[in-house]
Amino acid sequence: MKQFSCSLFIFLLAASLLGGCTSEKKQLHTFALGDSTFVLDGKPFQIISGEMHYPRVPREAWRARMKMAKAMGLNTIGTYVFWNLHEPNKDQYDFTGNNDVAEFVRIAQQEGLWVVLRPSPYVCAEWEFGGYPYWLQNEKGLEVRSKEKQYLKEYREYINEVGKQLAPLQINHGGNILMVQVENEYGSYGSDKEYLKINEQMFREAGFDGILSTCDPVPALEGGHLPGLLPGVNGIDNPKQVKELVNKYNKGKGPYFVAEWYPAWFDWWGTPHHTVPAKDYVNRLDSALKGGISINMYMFHGGTTRGFMNGANFKDTTPYEPQISSYDYDAPLDEAGNATDKFMQFREVIKKNLPAGQQIPDVPAAKPSVAIPAIKMQKQVSVFNIVGTPKESKTPLTFEDMNQAYGYVLYRTTIKGGSKSLLKIKDLRDYGVIFINGKKAGTLDRRLNQDSLQINLPAGDVTLDILVENMGRINFGPYLLKNKKGITEAVLLDKKPVYNWKMFQLPFDKAGAEKISGNQPVTDQPVLMSAEFEISKPQDTYLDMRKWGKGVVWVNGHNLGRYWSIGPQQTIYVPAEWLKQGKNEVVVFELIKPGQTELTSLAKPILNELK
Repeated sequence: MKQFSCSLFIFLLAASLLGGCTSEKKQLHTFALGDSTFVLDGKPFQIISGEMHYPRVPREAWRARMKMAKAMGLNTIGTYVFWNLHEPNKDQYDFTGNNDVAEFVRIAQQEGLWVVLRPSPYVCAEWEFGGYPYWLQNEKGLEVRSKEKQYLKEYREYINEVGKQLAPLQINHGGNILMVQVENEYGSYGSDKEYLKINEQMFREAGFDGILSTCDPVPALEGGHLPGLLPGVNGIDNPKQVKELVNKYNKGKGPYFVAEWYPAWFDWWGTPHHTVPAKDYVNRLDSALKGGISINMYMFHGGTTRGFMNGANFKDTTPYEPQISSYDYDAPLDEAGNATDKFMQFREVIKKNLPAGQQIPDVPAAKPSVAIPAIKMQKQVSVFNIVGTPKESKTPLTFEDMNQAYGYVLYRTTIKGGSKSLLKIKDLRDYGVIFINGKKAGTLDRRLNQDSLQINLPAGDVTLDILVENMGRINFGPYLLKNKKGITEAVLLDKKPVYNWKMFQLPFDKAGAEKISGNQPVTDQPVLMSAEFEISKPQDTYLDMRKWGKGVVWVNGHNLGRYWSIGPQQTIYVPAEWLKQGKNEVVVFELIKPGQTELTSLAKPILNELK
């Protein structure tokens, strides 16, 4: 292999055959970094990868999505690993169910796919807090992405747990993980090489003893690369530019890897759906592949950011921008896992750039989708009637003060009435609905920089309720370290602080259907409602939320994500894998538009309608 001058990391492997081979004989693999290309089994190897995140796809559908990746011509899957999924509370780890990332990697191997693993604590990824667990903010003095001792302690404990799950699946241990990425676009945040070196050391100690890499956009390569690790570059595809940049930061040699190639983009509430025409990218993909560039397509398949796990962007020059639940991303594979025109065009480009004689599978048929019969909501209850026992404090407590990660908190106090007053909430995070004696008085929206509301207070003692929604912690930008939720400072009435609060926690970590006992309509308060419906044959469908207001939907206990009438997302994807033949259950929490009695559906999504 003299012609490749393999100067770094050559690993010998006894591994199970990729691609479903039934032979018991084990195949030896070598994988290395050559001067210009990756080298697999002594031959040049071009990584053609697509990003796909295990929590954004039902576990039951992982294999089907892998088959689609193969059918587009991909040979590799890229994925992040999400700290806040795997350690939702301090020292409580979860690698089960949809969080079983090791099984996700094993299924990729069974389907003939390699993996580029990105397990650093910070992922960005339009994900809540960029992947960090909320409770880090309760550790006094802790500073993420730094050498601060408490952060490094928590980081080390976490990455060791990740290593137990995934280090044995590296190619040099018999698995299919080719490379492991250290940190994530760190150069956009800092440039401390000692910090990056500590990252590398912790990865090695956790068992990641194969090829390590970094990734950064072009302006951040200087700060984000670490000598000795392969520098991946994000966001470009011109072969000459890629090679010049990698050579600059890798001692004049390759291989050349675009760690994030963007043929698409994400959406946030209140702005148009982003689309990127395939025709604008097919020639760029072709030239990159012909130029010997390895790529990881971000995203190949976005899926859905279910539950409360969406993130948000925020910086001084733009408002707070919480992302929508659909992570369709205008990706080659749509939210439901079906091939798009972009998929087919990219497939043709990849096919003509494969080595002679190499074939790719036929494209599986699209999944059937239907509009199911309208569902009549059968039970409902005001959320005010199920709030439970409060915490009490002179001043409002944040979500973090109450050890609550996500969802909602109802803040309640009693004030003197008989006036028209100005209510101000200092640093509301993120959306508040205000009630006077149980009647809705208005809303405040952080996106719109709203913090004040004129309210009419009847005579006597008045109950003031403020229902606050955490709409997603910032995942990118300078305010990553300022991410507490709820009423984070004070409530003022005519410029005077309001004291003596009760906080009712509504995390909605479960649907709470058992709490819904009434059948009388709720007309002026947030409402939790449920219904049962029959399905003869489970198929994909899309709940049509255009007549609703703002809230969350669960089907058979699965939190499918948020809806909000402002758009652009107007439907919620219901995967067939989570429906059952026979009886099913749907639960809806409606925040601002009670009185809905019917839930309808469509056979296609609506992701591009603003109101």
